[in-house]
Amino acid sequence: MSLFSRSPDDQVYQPAEDTFLLRDAALDEVRPDDRVLEVGCGSGTVIAALRERAAAVVATDINPHAVGAGQSLGVETVRTDLFAGLKGPFDLVLFNPPYLPTLPEERIDDWLEYALDGGPTGRVTIERFAEEVGRVLAPYGRILLLISSLTGPDEVRQLFADLGYTVLLVAREEVEGEELLVLRISRDLCTCRA
Repeated sequence: MSLFSRSPDDQVYQPAEDTFLLRDAALDEVRPDDRVLEVGCGSGTVIAALRERAAAVVATDINPHAVGAGQSLGVETVRTDLFAGLKGPFDLVLFNPPYLPTLPEERIDDWLEYALDGGPTGRVTIERFAEEVGRVLAPYGRILLLISSLTGPDEVRQLFADLGYTVLLVAREEVEGEELLVLRISRDLCTCRA
């Protein structure tokens, strides 16, 4: 079947337990004066829930079908890889990354792949995000990152700690043999003052 003959819904990560866990954590975290960025918005469910609660919201996705989904919900949605080309600063950055450990022979090679394929460790995209997010994050900004127990939570925490961030667990849920975790990540106060 051609990619162009498939339904756009088949090419967009549909809301599931991880979506709702991140959405609920974001609703608890958002402040009225926040400028919010959701990286990899998928269906747009998370960022759309914050439209009336934040000063501004914007979303990105590399998948053109997901960009359309976000726009259909009235969210300014930009097609880009992570946050390439965006300037910020953003007070709250949300990300439900592709976190499933995936071997090359397991790849499905379509747009939905971008929402699922975390590389052999499940952390390939998370590592890129960690290295680059500081460029768009406000000095006292916060990140909510959803990961899985399959991703290596200790390794993810250490990755951000090594970059000068404080990492706190703010939500968790058991789902079909894995644990979903939402991490609240912020710059250490000493790095904010520099």
